[in-house]
Amino acid sequence: MGHKLHWREKKTVSLRSGGLCPVPPPWLCSQLQEDRMGTDMAAPGQPRCTSYDAIVIGAGIQGSFAAYHLAQRRRNTLLLEQFFLPHSRGSSHGQSRITRSAYPQEHYAHMMPHSFHLWQQLEDEAGIPLYRRTGLVVLGLPGDPKLEGCRRSMGPDAVLDAVTLAQRFPGLRPRPGEVALWDRSGGVLLADRALRAVQDAFCRRGGTVRDGEKVLRIDPGAVITVTTTAGLYRAPRLIIAAGAWTNAVVAPLGLRLPLQPLRIDVCYWREKEPGSGGAVTPCFMATGLPYAPHGIYGLPALEYPGLVKVCYHHGSPTDPEERDRIPSGSPRPHVSLLSNFISSYLPGLEPQPAVLESCLYTVRPMSPLPPLRVLAVPQALLPHPTAPPEHSGWRLHPGPAPQVQQYHHRAGFSGRSWLPWGTLGMAEPLNLSSLQAMGSNWPQWWGSCYAS
Repeated sequence: MGHKLHWREKKTVSLRSGGLCPVPPPWLCSQLQEDRMGTDMAAPGQPRCTSYDAIVIGAGIQGSFAAYHLAQRRRNTLLLEQFFLPHSRGSSHGQSRITRSAYPQEHYAHMMPHSFHLWQQLEDEAGIPLYRRTGLVVLGLPGDPKLEGCRRSMGPDAVLDAVTLAQRFPGLRPRPGEVALWDRSGGVLLADRALRAVQDAFCRRGGTVRDGEKVLRIDPGAVITVTTTAGLYRAPRLIIAAGAWTNAVVAPLGLRLPLQPLRIDVCYWREKEPGSGGAVTPCFMATGLPYAPHGIYGLPALEYPGLVKVCYHHGSPTDPEERDRIPSGSPRPHVSLLSNFISSYLPGLEPQPAVLESCLYTVRPMSPLPPLRVLAVPQALLPHPTAPPEHSGWRLHPGPAPQVQQYHHRAGFSGRSWLPWGTLGMAEPLNLSSLQAMGSNWPQWWGSCYAS
């Protein structure tokens, strides 16, 4: 009875905080799905145990899309999330993310037409807008590798002359000698709305979401057992998309992956003249700046009226459990860097942020970014971590997310444990005992596996 009462209490909270939903919210889908499946309830005081075709750990944009594609192919799938949904603790929260076709990496550029198609499919199903096309300006110096990579992906017609740039982005003041590219497909994904849409679509296909359940243990085998704070779950396939918490999830397996969570300062800057940015101001990316080697990006006012989002594309190493524990008066060098950029390039904005929020990246310490791959163990996949400065995933590269997760799904059920992606290469299948036996040699193996 306590379990049923818990759900009734949670329903009240969900409807009060999220408003009326056109479809059942994810937590309710979980309960309905369990009732439909006839969950194997344990004796009082014992954790329940339920079997699935696949389990996905982490309900951010990557994990949610992976679960969605599994359910779309009629795999009975469980999506686990340690925090109650929605939450702002990871990398997938917030109202906006840039999406674009202009990528310096050829493989991302090739993915984008299909990725836009998948986003359109989800938008049509959800019946609400998920994407706002604004166009994107890429700004940099001739010869900069990232700028030239974007130019190759967009073609020679993408170059903007000074007059056209001033017409499309009157608030931007480039420096002499800088070049601007125009990506007409660029724009803003409405992030929180899109994440909710894919989770709702997952539930409509029979998927189960269990939020507020932290993973305590993973026991490998022909059938993997995942123990959480609320129960036991079994499946022959497992995808771990835990972001900054990945090492905490795999630590009981004796693994320590070379991943580094970064705390990102998400800054919003007030317009000196409210509304001066206009409703059609494009997104922008500035690359190749000597004082900002990881690049600066910006989006038009959306989250807060009259406040423009401009951020540095990098952060400070952090523990995800301590993300917001910053001593009072601690220096924020990235905020100072952005203030200098605002004063020079965007003089229509106040040079001090009006709102300062936090987000997480999870990166691996390797640059340049080699071909995208999946680290695999039998029946288990980890979507590969990203490397600075090109943090893929959806934090700044949300466009490929649905297509990447299609491949994660296929790899998980193909009988092979690598990402079957033509030009991107493959990681050799590894069994869990091999990974555990690597011990201190794990970082060296990781580097050789991902060498380009």
